[in-house]
Amino acid sequence: MPKRFRQTRRFPVAMTEDGYRRLKRCAGDAGLEEGEALSFLFEHFDRVTDEERLTFHLRRFNSELDDRKK
Repeated sequence: MPKRFRQTRRFPVAMTEDGYRRLKRCAGDAGLEEGEALSFLFEHFDRVTDEERLTFHLRRFNSELDDRKK
């Protein structure tokens, strides 16, 4: 029996414009709302990411973060 989808947590999120546009496009393509798409991605995080590439991109994002905040 499938697990009932119930959103139990809400939290304020700060996103870049590029990240938000990508989330909206991904959610729209999948026929989901933005919160549902985020829930899917995080529930299946290990299956939808490549650990080596993720580590590389996280390091690069962190190194650019201070400049992007200005």
